[in-house]
Amino acid sequence: MGKFSVLFCISILVAFGSVINGSEEEKIKVYELKKGNISMKLTNYGAHIISLFLPDKNGKLEDVLLGYDSAEEYKNDTSYFGATVGRVANRIAGAQFTLNGTHYKLVPNEGKNMLHGGPKGFSKVVWKVKKYKPESNAPFIIFTYHSPDGEEGFPGNLHVAVGYTLIGDKLSITMKAKALNKATPVNLAQHAYWNLGGQNSGDILSEEIQIFASQYTPVDSQLIPTGKIESVKGTPYDFLEPNTIGSRIKQLANGYDINYALDGSEKKKMKKVAIVKDKKSGRVLELFSNQPGVQFYTSNTLNQKGKGGFVYKPHAALCLETQGYPDAVNHPNFPSQIVNPGKSYKHYMLFKFSTTS
Repeated sequence: MGKFSVLFCISILVAFGSVINGSEEEKIKVYELKKGNISMKLTNYGAHIISLFLPDKNGKLEDVLLGYDSAEEYKNDTSYFGATVGRVANRIAGAQFTLNGTHYKLVPNEGKNMLHGGPKGFSKVVWKVKKYKPESNAPFIIFTYHSPDGEEGFPGNLHVAVGYTLIGDKLSITMKAKALNKATPVNLAQHAYWNLGGQNSGDILSEEIQIFASQYTPVDSQLIPTGKIESVKGTPYDFLEPNTIGSRIKQLANGYDINYALDGSEKKKMKKVAIVKDKKSGRVLELFSNQPGVQFYTSNTLNQKGKGGFVYKPHAALCLETQGYPDAVNHPNFPSQIVNPGKSYKHYMLFKFSTTS
């Protein structure tokens, strides 16, 4: 990983005066990182990304992430706009699993299943700012959180750190976690909602996407993986060659919400995950990661007022959540997400931004 794995940091900018559990240290604040003509705002509430401004082919800056105007509004968010999700991202069937002979019952928050760590997942807690260096040549911020044994039903104490760094035309995100005393599943993800035309520009169906995955993990009616890993060939999930998001979306009930088994994952090294292009604005996003999977989601049920009072509708954005496979704790054939005591979880993402005419 080299320089990308060292990128973490943070401090204080705008305080909204919100205090959680009466602690002065836990005020919800906003932090800004800026490099060249790329700028972003983040909050220590849920380690969310609030905004990311990128230039189009003519140099015009637009915010390309869905979200809210203030950090306070994320407290009532149910869409996970720009959130850090965990302890286990995505779904766990029946909100339960067995590990080393012990059966763990979790807190369900999507019917009988658990989604994105439960009702009080990592997106619903106030993180500490360990370092913040906005004036650095590579401006960065590092958020940390201590997840106690038994939180939402998960075993063991877990120390988590999430770092955001701007390096030229790139955004590096590093997620690390260390199991302190018990084996536990860990699967963190960044839940940014991207619209390269601008957060208030309408739907993303005309955006072109390429996903470097020959296989995917089919799901049942509750979006729980069946345990199979199948080829994308001949299905609407085949984006091995670039195609518009809307080209085959009508073949699906609501849209895309599926995990891809990324090619080359067995090497556990950085690999290209996807490329997204918006022809009108000329903006291009390239995503790299060391994780085995990526959840491609097209905001299928959105109906939410966001920034500037703009109402986000279905397909207003796309999510590319690099991750371990969903429900891996209940499928031994999936890559394991178990972290043993004293061992660490490391998740790297690199977003490269550019424009094309």
